[in-house]
Amino acid sequence: MDFFEAQARAKKRTSRLVWLFTLAVAGTVTLTYFAAVFALNTTQASRAGSNRYRSFNNYRADTPATAGSLWQPGVLFAVTTGTLLVVGLASLYKWNEYSAGGSAVAESVGARRVDSHTTDLAERRLLNVVEEMAIASGIPVPAVYLLDDEPALNAFAAGLTTSDAAVCVTRGTMEKLTRDELQGVVGHEFSHILNGDMRLNLRIGAVVFGILVLGLAGRGILWSLRGARFSRGKNSGGIMAAIIFVGVALLIIGYIGYFFGRLIQAAVSRQREFLADASAVQFTRNPGGITGALKKIGGYALGSSLQTSKAAEIGHFFFAQGFTSMFGGLWATHPPLPERIRAIDPQFDGKMFVPPEVVDVGHESFVAAGLAPAKPSVDHFTPHVSAATAAVTAIGMLSSAQISNAQSLLDTIPAALREAARDPARANVVVYGLLLDGPPEIRAKQLAIVERYNGPASAAALAGLRPALDVVTPAARLPLLQLALPSLRPLADTALDRFVTTLDELVHADGVVTPFEFALQKLLTRTLALGRDPSKAGVIQFYSFNAVTAEISVVLSALAHTSSNVDLDARAAFAAGAAQIKLIETQLVFLDESACGFAQLDAALDKLVAASGPIKQRTLTAAAHVVGADGQILIAEAELLRAISATLDIPMPPLVAAA
Repeated sequence: MDFFEAQARAKKRTSRLVWLFTLAVAGTVTLTYFAAVFALNTTQASRAGSNRYRSFNNYRADTPATAGSLWQPGVLFAVTTGTLLVVGLASLYKWNEYSAGGSAVAESVGARRVDSHTTDLAERRLLNVVEEMAIASGIPVPAVYLLDDEPALNAFAAGLTTSDAAVCVTRGTMEKLTRDELQGVVGHEFSHILNGDMRLNLRIGAVVFGILVLGLAGRGILWSLRGARFSRGKNSGGIMAAIIFVGVALLIIGYIGYFFGRLIQAAVSRQREFLADASAVQFTRNPGGITGALKKIGGYALGSSLQTSKAAEIGHFFFAQGFTSMFGGLWATHPPLPERIRAIDPQFDGKMFVPPEVVDVGHESFVAAGLAPAKPSVDHFTPHVSAATAAVTAIGMLSSAQISNAQSLLDTIPAALREAARDPARANVVVYGLLLDGPPEIRAKQLAIVERYNGPASAAALAGLRPALDVVTPAARLPLLQLALPSLRPLADTALDRFVTTLDELVHADGVVTPFEFALQKLLTRTLALGRDPSKAGVIQFYSFNAVTAEISVVLSALAHTSSNVDLDARAAFAAGAAQIKLIETQLVFLDESACGFAQLDAALDKLVAASGPIKQRTLTAAAHVVGADGQILIAEAELLRAISATLDIPMPPLVAAA
């Protein structure tokens, strides 16, 4: 699955959905208009509420409507404005609720965040699987949530960007699935994260809720009339009838609109599930993992049905059908289980999993629990000319080789550092430690900086982690940073300011900024900014290569100078990259080091992040050719390329680089 293709398809689906939901809202407005005209004409005919009717129809002074007329522009304007306001404001309210990030969605259904220091074997296995897939795909490790009171088998991913994503599973999923099956389910959810489905899910949910509010308003009007008493004046009966009619009309019209909105939602969701299943198989190279999970859903009595009352509201988020619909397959957000299994295994005989009499969950071995996963028998990535371009091609995809590579990288990180990175109280110290320089006088200066801004306890903690930090390989530095990101996201504003200030002081302690230091700062600031305010992502301002030619020149030149200190070789590397963007190849200019330093690169990336998908794709492809031009990938090149990719909101898997 090509990442950029998937993102383009997600945008196209969004545009199509906008039209479909526009039609649904237009139908709702039309029905509301005719209901209002009928109510007003009926009231006029019975001489009830005549004053209110005349004032309403006098809105159009030029062509006043006559009693019984179906064309009443004043009514149409009022109904259209009112309906759009109600639907729009309700949708914005729900969108604002969702835009708080994936964690907010998970917590809204009662999920609990899994403690990174948990000693529960099943929870630790779940965290390991999610971390491995995040490292392999090059995205920040998502927050992991558990629905403790849900024994059924289900899961979902939510969020607006990869920086605020959350993966949530039920207790049944965590405890009843093997490691391979759990990996298949998590791979399915990562497909939704990488393919842009999460944002689409949130948009659909917000609009459907907006349409539903009309029906809820009608129900509220009728509910408020219980026990109401009206005077026996000659107009009271007509007023009562008009109010009841409005309530019933809104109830019926709102739920009709909601019905068709849910039909659209379900149809879109069903198609995406087949794609996510196929992607999970592609990620894990293990069809038995996801088919085994689907068979267990079909075999257990509870299946995938959830107890939470919000299952229907976010049903299209889930791995499997989370609620029973009164309209059968019409509202089903997922295809039938046999269809999903046969799409992966055409030889499926229709037999589901047969549950044992007693499910023993608490006595799994560490290997079965996933604490010591068996390595897939596949070759690891090796550095060669096309390794960088292969990494760009692999964006948005996962493979068993990538997962194996991620497991290997995690295994090289000392356990003490992994635990500290998962600890909200020490994650910042781990990041500080990644910036410690070699010379003793510089390290002493950096420790003093940490103590000045964070206190003696942080400086002592950093000193205690130094032996473990000294053995971290250069290739494992960015994966360790990925592990720390979930613990850094919840930092309060004052703590975040202190953290960013400390980082900046540490980077400049020796007066020199290295590619890794730039990469670390850029990765952190962009990821944490999106994690705190996901709405900043996805705004496109530049659709033409000509608008960003100067910025692309800066990016390719900076990488070329990182690749080689020899001007002739750097020019050759730049030319190899520029040749990948034929449209502006002759306009791209190789810049001196002074014109493409980190300050200029930082400004260029800040502009390129607002470029369209095709521009980002070609720029990254060109950058990869610059890096691979000399036949090897240096650590500095790999780190800088990943920082560029992350800044452009594109997840890139780790590259294996030469020392």
